[in-house]
Amino acid sequence: MTSLPHSDSPAGPAAIATGAARVSLFVGLGASAGGLDALEQFVARLPPRSGMAFVVVTHMDPTQPALLAQLLQRVCALPVAEAVEGLHIAADHVYVIPPNKELTVVAGCLRLAPHQQRRGQRLPVDLLFESLALDQRERAAGVVLSGMGSDGSLGVQAIKRAGGLVLAQQPDSAQFDAMPGSAIRTGCVDRVGTPAQLAVHLLALAGAGAPAPAPSIEDEHLSGDPDALQGILALLNSAGRHDFSLYKRRTLARRIERRMGVHKLHGLAAYEALLRGSPQECSLLVNELLIGVTGFFRDRAVWQRLQDEHLPGLLRLRPDGHPFRAWVAGCSTGEEAYSLAMVFREVQEAMPERSASSLQIFASDLSEDAIERARRGLFAAGISGEVSAQRLQRFFKPEHGEYRISKSIREMVVFAPHDLISDPPFTKLDLLSCRNLLIYFTAPLQNRLLPLFHYSLRSGGLLLLGSSESIGRFGTLFEPLDAQSRLYRRLDAAGAPVAPDFPIRSRRRSHPSPKETPLSEPRETPSGLQASAEQLLLQEFSPPAVLVNEHGDILYINGRTGKYLEPAAGKANWNIHVMAREGLRGPLDDALRRARAQPEPVEVPGLALGDGLKETRVDITVRAVAPSGASGEVTMIVFREVPTAGAVPAARGRRSAAQLDLEAQLQRMRLELQTLREDMRVTQEELQASNEELQSTNEELTSSKEELQSMNEELQAVNVELQSKLDDLELAQSDMKNLLNSTEIATLFLDRELNVRRFTEQAQSLIKLRDSDVGRPLSDLSSSLDYPGLKTDAQQTLRTLASSEKQVASSDGRWFNVRIMPYRSLDDAILGVVITFIDISATKRLEARLGAAPASTGSPSA
Repeated sequence: MTSLPHSDSPAGPAAIATGAARVSLFVGLGASAGGLDALEQFVARLPPRSGMAFVVVTHMDPTQPALLAQLLQRVCALPVAEAVEGLHIAADHVYVIPPNKELTVVAGCLRLAPHQQRRGQRLPVDLLFESLALDQRERAAGVVLSGMGSDGSLGVQAIKRAGGLVLAQQPDSAQFDAMPGSAIRTGCVDRVGTPAQLAVHLLALAGAGAPAPAPSIEDEHLSGDPDALQGILALLNSAGRHDFSLYKRRTLARRIERRMGVHKLHGLAAYEALLRGSPQECSLLVNELLIGVTGFFRDRAVWQRLQDEHLPGLLRLRPDGHPFRAWVAGCSTGEEAYSLAMVFREVQEAMPERSASSLQIFASDLSEDAIERARRGLFAAGISGEVSAQRLQRFFKPEHGEYRISKSIREMVVFAPHDLISDPPFTKLDLLSCRNLLIYFTAPLQNRLLPLFHYSLRSGGLLLLGSSESIGRFGTLFEPLDAQSRLYRRLDAAGAPVAPDFPIRSRRRSHPSPKETPLSEPRETPSGLQASAEQLLLQEFSPPAVLVNEHGDILYINGRTGKYLEPAAGKANWNIHVMAREGLRGPLDDALRRARAQPEPVEVPGLALGDGLKETRVDITVRAVAPSGASGEVTMIVFREVPTAGAVPAARGRRSAAQLDLEAQLQRMRLELQTLREDMRVTQEELQASNEELQSTNEELTSSKEELQSMNEELQAVNVELQSKLDDLELAQSDMKNLLNSTEIATLFLDRELNVRRFTEQAQSLIKLRDSDVGRPLSDLSSSLDYPGLKTDAQQTLRTLASSEKQVASSDGRWFNVRIMPYRSLDDAILGVVITFIDISATKRLEARLGAAPASTGSPSA
C-alpha cells in the first residue's frame, strides 16, 4: 500500500504534485449517509496507475474532525489526503473534502471556501460537479453514491451538458437510495451499477488494463468514409425515432462514440449490429443525441433583461386582455417554460393596467420521456441553487424532499411531443424561444427553420435564441432588439414575403443522405395565393367551434361564438356550462357526457336560443378529440345555425297546453340544476380553503423533515467516525492487555477511591480477583501477602505522589517486591495508583545462602 505524507507536513502537498502525469479523467465522487461503505468499495478497486484523479465530497459534520482520508487509505492503493487550497491535482491520487469547506476545481487546482448554508440545503456535490464540468468539459466524470436528499442532481446535468461521463450507484445496493435515485431520474446517467462495477467501468474507459481505445468515429467519418454514419442514421429514421441527417456531423460523432465506449465496441459496423438487435439501445442513443439538459433561469442576465425591458414592452404593445401565446421549442424537462411563466406573472403584477391579459405557453420537445417529466412538474431539491428563495416559496410546494411547481404556473403551460423537422409549428405567437437548439443543426436546416419561426410569430413578436445562435442572413425577417441577449423582433417583410418551407411528415426520407446537401431556397410559387385563399375560406365559412377540457373550461375558440356563448356576470369564468346561452345549457350538458362515453360524435339538432332572438335555431355537434398538446380529455363543440321557415312563429303560437307544461317543468329543472351547480361551487371553494390549510401544515412538516434529514446525515457521518474510533480503542486495549500479560508481572490498577479498575492475570494468583471484582474496594479483597499496610501505603502515595516500594512475603513462602506508584493520565491528572508485584523469591533464597556461607567456612580455621 502506498504511503502518503501528512498534509500538515511541508513535503506533503509538494510530494503529491511533483512529477504528476497529465490527468486523463477528473472523477468527482459524491456521497452522503451510508456513503463510507460505497466509497471503500469503489476505491478498493482502483489500481496504483490509471491516469485518473479522484475528488471525494461527502456531507460532513462541520464541527467534528474528519477521519475519511485515513479510513479510505486503509483500503485504497492510491495516496489519499485531505484537499489543500491551491493544490494542483495530480493523476493517481485521491483528494477528500475537509470539514466545513466547499470544494471546487479551477484550472486543474483544488479551491476551498468556507461552507455557506443555503436555505437549509447542503449541496457540496453539486458545487464540485458543476466546477468540474466548467473546468474540464469532456474530461469530467461524476459518480453519485449512497446518500439522502438530491445533492448531485444538478451537477450531473452540468457534466452531461459539458460532454462528460455520469455514473450512479444502483439504488438497490445503496444504504440510502435517494441521492443516486434522484440522479438517475434526471436522465443524464450513462451507467448504473454497484460501486465496484462503476470503478471497473471507469478503468475500462480510461484504458487501465484494457485494449487500446477505438479510433475516433469523428476521424473515421471525416477522413475518407462519407458513409460512415449513414447506416446508423438510416436505422434510427426507419425505426421511427427521428431524422438526424440534418444534425451536425461532429456532434453526432462525439455522442455515438460515447455509446460505443460504454459497450467497449471498436467500429461503427459493430455498433450498428448492436442497434439492430437492441431497441433499448436505440432509445438510449436517441436520448444521447438529443442532449436534453436545461435549467431554471439559464443565463440569468437574459432573463433579467427579459423581465425588466422586453416583456413589459410586449405587454404594452398589446391591449389589456390580450391572450398572449408563447412557444418554447426544445423545452426538455420544462424548466425554461416554467421560468417564462414565472417571469410573465411577475411582470404582469408589476403592471396592474395589464392584469386582464393571460399567457398560454406551448412547450415542445422531441423526447416523450422529457415531456412526461415536464408535465409532472416535480423537481429535485437542488433547484434551490437556481431559483431564488422568494420564487421558490411562491411558485413551488415542497413534496417528499422535492419541489412541485404550483398549480397556477402549471396551468399556463401545455406540453407536447413535437419534431421541428417534421411537425407543423405553433402559430399566432407573441414570443418564441428556441435557445441552444439551432447550434446542433446544419446550416440548411437553420435556413429552413428561421422563416418558419417568422411565420409563427405575430407582427412585433419576439424571437429568443441561444447565446451562440443568430438569425444569419434573415435580416429582412427579424431586427435585433437586444444583441447581447440574442433577442429579435419580427418584421413585416417588405415586398413579397418569404414563403416558409412547412414540415410534412411524409417528406421524411427513410435513408437520409450522408452529405449535408443544402435545402432548396424558398421560391415564389402560386401556392402562396392558394394558401391565402384557403385561409380566407376557413375564416369566412368554417362554423364557430370551441375546445373544452373535461371540466368544461374553454381552451380554444374558433370563429364568432357570441350568439351561443356569453360571459356570465361577476368574476370572469371561461366555463362552457356558465357561458352557454339559455336554451343550450341542458342539451349541451347531456351531449358532453354522451360524447365522452362513446367514440362517435353526438348530434343535437334544432335547439332554440332562449335569449329573445327571433327564429334562431342551432345544431350542435359534440365529439371527443385527442390533440397531442393537451393533457386530459378534450372535447370539440361545433355550432351550426339553422335557418327557420317563416311559418315557425305561427306554429309556435299554436302549441298545446301539454307542451307549455313540459317546457315549464324543463325550465324549473334547469333552475334547480343551476342552484346545485352554485352549491357545488361553494363547497368546492370551502374544500380548496381547507386544502390550502393542509398544504401549509404539510410545508411546515416538510421543512422540519428536511432539517431532521440534514441532522441525520451529519449523525450518520459522526457515527461512522465514532465507530472507527471505537475499533481503534478496542485494538489498543487488546494490545495493552497482551503487553501486560507478556511481562508476567502481577499488576493492579486502583482509582482514587482505591477501587479496582483493572488487573493482570498474574495478580489473580496473589489476590483473589475475578472479572466481577472490578469496582470493589481494595479493603474487601483477600490476599496471600503478609502486607496489612497495603491500603495505608496506597493512600499515602495518593496524598504525597511519592512512590512506595517494599519487600513482602506471602503465605506460601514466596517473596514479592511491591511497588506503589501514582496513575497519571496523558494530561498529567492523578486518577489513582498502580501496584506491581514482582516475584523476588529466587533473590531471597540466594541472599539466604550467601548469608550462611561465612559461618560454615570459618569453623575449621578456628
